Amino acid sequence: MGLRILTAAVLIPVVVALVWWGPPWLLAAIAAVIAILALAEFFTLGDRVGLRAFRKWTMACTAGLFYAQYSAGAVEIRSVSFDIALVRRNLSVSLSLDALLLIFIFGAVSIGLATRRPLQEVLSAIAISSAGLLFIALPFSYLVRIELIERFGRELVLFTLVLIWAGDMLAYFVGRFLGRVPMAPVLSPKKTWEGAFANLAASLLVGFSFARWMGNDVLTMLVIAALANVAGQMGDLIESAYKRGAAVKDSGGLVPGHGGVFDRVDSLILAAPVVWAAYELLGH
Repeated sequence: MGLRILTAAVLIPVVVALVWWGPPWLLAAIAAVIAILALAEFFTLGDRVGLRAFRKWTMACTAGLFYAQYSAGAVEIRSVSFDIALVRRNLSVSLSLDALLLIFIFGAVSIGLATRRPLQEVLSAIAISSAGLLFIALPFSYLVRIELIERFGRELVLFTLVLIWAGDMLAYFVGRFLGRVPMAPVLSPKKTWEGAFANLAASLLVGFSFARWMGNDVLTMLVIAALANVAGQMGDLIESAYKRGAAVKDSGGLVPGHGGVFDRVDSLILAAPVVWAAYELLGH
């Protein structure tokens, strides 16, 4: 517990400073590195059950994916009249998400056809490579899109991070001292419904606090916080399922007291796209 608290005390201020004062490109680059590290741990879990990914290709496409998200957010649209708008691209070279996904698909197929691996491994390699890009890299990359939301991008990135941190913290202590009813005993025996509701309550408190700070509608921010919290808890549980399937306790050991990088961002992976989509739908 002491090591866990110490690591959090060091990392959280660094992350907050990066989000608040760092340029958008730096956040995108560091988020891409984190996604690649989480992806490496995911592929290691796959190796344990006989699923060997096209690691280098998927990681290269993950880097491209974050650039594509940065490209998509670096577009300014100004309405001139009811049916006329001006579009300005702030990057000389842009990459669309559609193009990146097509590059990944045809690259994976080409590697599958040209590989010297046994043919019975081709299907599993394409499958786990696609799963890594689709279930880890793609949703996590929406942190970049959140940061590039006009006016409140930095605040919303902090909102996303803090609701996960606060929810995890309160869930841990409530679950440990008051938890009685198991939530998902097969996937994560220590998780309880009491902890899950505490997790949700903490996120709602964060939503209320950020609504007041940002001057946004309180109900809107509470809805976004609730949706993101549920998505985050789903991310935590599905990562537990991956680890159970591979018969390991942690995805890695890069984060002292917390396990691996994948262990640290599992909730954030699914929460990020929910915050982006919900704010785009409800926040404007």
